Amino acid sequence: MLATIEGLWGIPDAVLAHVTDVREATTLAALVIAGLHLGLALGAWVVQSELSIRGKWLTDRPTCPVCGRTLESKGLVPRTVHSILGALTWRRRVWRCPQRCPIGHIAPYDDELGLAPYQQSSDELQQIACEYAVFMPFHLSAHFVSRTFNIAVSAGSIWNWVQRSGALASLRVQQAVDALNEATAQGGLEAGSSTPEEGIRQRPLVIGGDGVMVPFRPQAGTPKGKTVWREVKVGILARLGTRFTRTGDAVTILLRRHLVAVLGDIDAFRDRVWLAAVHAGIHASPVVVWLSDGARGLWRVFTERFEERAVGVLDFYHAAQHLWRVAKAYYDGRTTISKAWFRATRHRLRAGQASFIIAELAALAQSTGLPASVQKTITQVHTYLATHQHHLAYPLYEHLGIPRGSGLVESACKWLIQQRFKGVGMRWSEDGFNHLLHLRLAWVNGEFDQLFLTTDVGGSGDAAWSPNP
Repeated sequence: MLATIEGLWGIPDAVLAHVTDVREATTLAALVIAGLHLGLALGAWVVQSELSIRGKWLTDRPTCPVCGRTLESKGLVPRTVHSILGALTWRRRVWRCPQRCPIGHIAPYDDELGLAPYQQSSDELQQIACEYAVFMPFHLSAHFVSRTFNIAVSAGSIWNWVQRSGALASLRVQQAVDALNEATAQGGLEAGSSTPEEGIRQRPLVIGGDGVMVPFRPQAGTPKGKTVWREVKVGILARLGTRFTRTGDAVTILLRRHLVAVLGDIDAFRDRVWLAAVHAGIHASPVVVWLSDGARGLWRVFTERFEERAVGVLDFYHAAQHLWRVAKAYYDGRTTISKAWFRATRHRLRAGQASFIIAELAALAQSTGLPASVQKTITQVHTYLATHQHHLAYPLYEHLGIPRGSGLVESACKWLIQQRFKGVGMRWSEDGFNHLLHLRLAWVNGEFDQLFLTTDVGGSGDAAWSPNP
């Protein structure tokens, strides 16, 4: 095989040097690395040769879009673009207007390749760099891209690519939201989905929401000033199924999930979650569940969009935390009686006796001689549970295989937001956060490659790069 490569006509010295490295490698690791470098160099030579041949092909002489005159040739002008194969240089025909109209130089073959004017990095390199940035800081992304493909890439370049591709992803989502809202206003799109099979649709659809705080810069364009913490609202849409163990016990499993996240007001979050729910086939789902803690904004989303179709479930563990507030305030949380009351009341809540607990709290709140702070706490918890009295049927939820806790969305908050956006010393601008967030969502939801199929991050690429085509 190596002799065949050496026998190729016009093989460059750079490739031959890698052939020698392969021959001289003794360990498996050295052989693999030398083979990788040989493959990249050989691929670059093949692609560059093909580009040079095609760039010389004669084409119809173009005309000036301003004056209509036939353009004059500037001959074969070189162009260099950095790719995952390395730097590629070739010559292609370039034209200009004889009247010197302000159209610049025209290179038809650049358009055919999907290259934008002054683009220095190929689309697949930008896509891979953006994918690295989804998981790690920009300087680490630059390091690993450079190390993997033996090509220098700066953290600033990756940041720029993330901003452009993230802005495009954000625009597409907003266009989809606007289209859905318009269709809904016109009375259409009562059903429909862009995703799952009918069998998946028949599974319970669980929709959850929660919020997580992220550090931001106080002013755009400067890192100076005190950190501003802002809430990012996260939603999850999960299809649940059942698996039976060897002993015959039924176990709830996650079949499919889709994440939504918004740095914005609750109305923007509501529209994004509703868009995802329609795409997930909410109208064809026999069981739809809304599951969250008691945050008013989240339950307003439930009331405005999902109440007619979904069962509302108040997170059991958040409800239990409120019961513990009463135990601490009324019985002093350090005493044995307070712990016993909390355990017994929590058990009753799980057993479906919420109405009795609400009545008990109402009676406690009317007790005479209570300190004002204790009475206030009991009244708050009573109002909290009474407001959600219809969302506390935990035995029924357990029977239907519906989770009682919002662990699904809380876990999503951790690995979607906290793992990437809350590193040591990190503070974000609004645009920087939003653009990277949309790329991270695209990757998590399996839409990352589709985003780059028609992206114009650098050019107008018509194919996304994937390690497993």
